[in-house]
Amino acid sequence: MRLSQFHLHTSKEIPADAEIISHKLMLKAGMIRKLASGLYTWTPLGLRVLRKVEHAVREEMNAAGAIELLMPSVQPKELWEETGRWEKFGGQLLKMQDRKEAWYCYGPTHEEVITDFARNELASYKQLPVTFYQIQTKFRDEIRPRFGVMRAREFLMKDAYSFHLSDEDLEREYRNMFDAYCRIFERLGLQYRAVFADTGAIGGSASHEFHVLADSGEDAIAYSSGSDYAANVELAAAAAPAPRPAAGEQMRRIETPTQKTCEAVAALMGIGLERTVKSVAVVGADAEGAPQFVLALVRGDHVVNEIKLAKLAGLGEYRPATEAEIVEYLGSEPGFLGPVGPAKAIRVVADRDVAAMADFVVGANEAGYHLAGVNWGRDLPEPEVADIRNVVAGDPSPDGQGTLALCRGIEVGHVFQLGRRYAEAMKCSVLDENGKAAVPTMGCYGVGVSRIVAAAIEQNFDDNGIRWPEAMAPWKVAVCMINPKKDASVAEAADTLYRDLAAAGIEVVLDDRGLRPGAMFADMELIGIPHRVVVSERGLAAGTFEYRARTAAESENLDRAGVLARLGV
Repeated sequence: MRLSQFHLHTSKEIPADAEIISHKLMLKAGMIRKLASGLYTWTPLGLRVLRKVEHAVREEMNAAGAIELLMPSVQPKELWEETGRWEKFGGQLLKMQDRKEAWYCYGPTHEEVITDFARNELASYKQLPVTFYQIQTKFRDEIRPRFGVMRAREFLMKDAYSFHLSDEDLEREYRNMFDAYCRIFERLGLQYRAVFADTGAIGGSASHEFHVLADSGEDAIAYSSGSDYAANVELAAAAAPAPRPAAGEQMRRIETPTQKTCEAVAALMGIGLERTVKSVAVVGADAEGAPQFVLALVRGDHVVNEIKLAKLAGLGEYRPATEAEIVEYLGSEPGFLGPVGPAKAIRVVADRDVAAMADFVVGANEAGYHLAGVNWGRDLPEPEVADIRNVVAGDPSPDGQGTLALCRGIEVGHVFQLGRRYAEAMKCSVLDENGKAAVPTMGCYGVGVSRIVAAAIEQNFDDNGIRWPEAMAPWKVAVCMINPKKDASVAEAADTLYRDLAAAGIEVVLDDRGLRPGAMFADMELIGIPHRVVVSERGLAAGTFEYRARTAAESENLDRAGVLARLGV
């Protein structure tokens, strides 16, 4: 490709709404252009990178035995009503009507469509197992689109769906897709981790997320120092604590006139924050479905994990308690809450660490006071115990090997064992070996193709721009020529090198735009070309080219053979 015949439009200005480095650099490099909130045009340069990712994903999916198809992006309301997700999916579902006033949605995902396809196409166990996939545009009406293509409303995604007669076969394919995803991210040259994850709105019995590691990542990941255990902090299990020690203090009231947080109370008393207990008041439902006031307890230096809490019976759709409800059930204003002596009967759920504490400090349910020396069984009943906190760095790994550390990650892939939820809801069945109707179990496997592009930049950049892994770069090599109009031999030598590299199967771009060296080199560094070869009058006189890898601090003067060796020719 000759840049004089290509559309490359870099920019020095960065819009004020560009917050993270990938958004800034994709705009500066001219990879994307904003059309509306969360909607972007991919320029010819950006599309080259996007297609590189798409190509790697497609090849690895094909190699794993998946079969490609293409489903409509616009989906009828009736399919979503069959699974109950027309209302449940929420505001992210963009709904629309056609001229006949029939309702549709712009697909954010395709479980309903693929299950409808399967129930009409799959009739016998002989057609199973089978995995279908597509690479297609999705739309989710984000409340606050941000971070460029990282959290856009419209995005390119690879989604795959598998159908099986047995749970054991689903587990086999789940591992097959897991391994395929590992190959995709390794092939693209990305540092990543696969972590245990919550199944969320998609549902299912098992789930892993794939995260590109980057300091700007929205997700916190916990991983073991002594094993391959890793999990999203939303799901990471806190290891069971040591047995509870015996009580050593008497319960007593402590005056805390202005101290409403565990931190402030611990500072006033001169004790460690880990000796205090934080009380979080929420409202769930009892066994009959009536509202139930719940006090969730975690150590003062810990944080309640909302996902874990929501998995407890009656708390699937819990909400924060109102101040009026807090006064009604606990008899106190917020800031002084605790499980001792509530005004009305409540449900108390204690984190495992709290249940193992003795002589701890909690609110007294009286404005201006806390209680110290509190102990289970003596001062208040034994609680319901559950793992309801976020893990923290230094916690023992739940598999018993090493301790947990935390890092940030950008989710770029997710695999689920869906089970029979969708097939049952949509009455999808096949005949088994005995001629009886059997409901297939399903797997679901997604990769954010456009999101990978942004995530790769978050992991690979410097002050001068993008530093693409070679597998994702728009071109592997840029041949740059200095003052070709002054010396025709420069243009001739650059053109010869360009054609020879292309003939050798190297993706190469010739910068023949006639720019000054500084501007030309700045563009090549900004757009992240891994290798740069400069042809100049001085270099030709010495029989050399100036070669520089994008990751190198200095250039090298090499002869033709040396340059070709650096480029793997």
